[in-house]
Amino acid sequence: MSSAAALFEPFKLKSLELDNRIVMAPMTRGFSPDGVPTDDVAAYYARRAAADVGLILSEGTLVRRKGASDNPNYPLFHTDAALSGWQKVIEAVHAEGGKMGPQIWHQGLLRKTGTGHFPDAPSDSPSGITHKGKQLFEAPSDEEVADMVAAYADAAKSAKELGFDTLEIHGAHGYLIDQFFWDVMNRREDKYGGSLPERARFAGEIISEIRKAVGPDMPIILRFSQWKQQDYAARLAETPQEFEAFLKVFVDAGVDILHASQRRFWEAEFPEVDGEKGLNTAGWAKKLTGLPTITVGSVGLSSEFTGAMRGEGSKTRPITDVVERLEKGEFDLVAVGRALLQDPEWATKVKEGRTEELSDYDAKAMATLY
Repeated sequence: MSSAAALFEPFKLKSLELDNRIVMAPMTRGFSPDGVPTDDVAAYYARRAAADVGLILSEGTLVRRKGASDNPNYPLFHTDAALSGWQKVIEAVHAEGGKMGPQIWHQGLLRKTGTGHFPDAPSDSPSGITHKGKQLFEAPSDEEVADMVAAYADAAKSAKELGFDTLEIHGAHGYLIDQFFWDVMNRREDKYGGSLPERARFAGEIISEIRKAVGPDMPIILRFSQWKQQDYAARLAETPQEFEAFLKVFVDAGVDILHASQRRFWEAEFPEVDGEKGLNTAGWAKKLTGLPTITVGSVGLSSEFTGAMRGEGSKTRPITDVVERLEKGEFDLVAVGRALLQDPEWATKVKEGRTEELSDYDAKAMATLY
């Protein structure tokens, strides 16, 4: 049986130096009234920084587009009050020796008009079309799309100024950027529509503008997924060749790390191809691009996250296989979600071999900020 030693090897990329390979996965919480992170939010992240989490990726933080969110308790990343709150968060994490990046987010058409911090604002999307083909409003103009791109870059600039160590762009799970990727929602006939690489142009421009905003040394992470909240069976790329063309857009734009979101990390992304059998999404992304990748999806637990949304718990699952894959170089970093949400000392217990102390996941943890 493999030990967990590979999880606790250092990692360095540009200005980012991590003590180990464990990443706290971004998890939506909703404990920031009027979009402002509280002292409790700062303490929540600092507890994990103090307990051997190598890199913390925050819950989704909202760009300045007013239709970015459906919940006024999700944190903003653009008002003076919200940025002051995030300043306290990163200072608390750094005080414990931790490293952290905000996840920059926009819900797109998953946000219903009339909700969120600015209820009167319209929702953004690539084409004004739902995943079921219903036309809700006209497609945004080129100028509006350009402002969406700029909103991500503005948030990244603030992250750099506040002293964050990296940042992540949320391009997964059926939210705004992923809606541009997805042909059922992106019916544009301009440069942002068409083939999969053309539909990836929106994210490519966001990466390019963020690079200008943060400079050459701050690593940029992009999170993406094949599956969507609107359709768990959805796929953007059916073959490694399509996947490579998709990812090349982000590589050319200057992304540094690819965060490949799966519901279950142990599942193969493609059937056996050219002798490769069993690589997961992060494994294929690394193989095709050469970039460092993060794997994620039910690490430490036996069932995937949708059960937690229904109030279901999950049994623990040994981490032997994720460690073995890490040792083989399939991916570079391992993101842990619900297991760390419930137990801030999860990483320390794994490091010290106290696996008998790891407990089953209780969905009631979603209701707390421990």
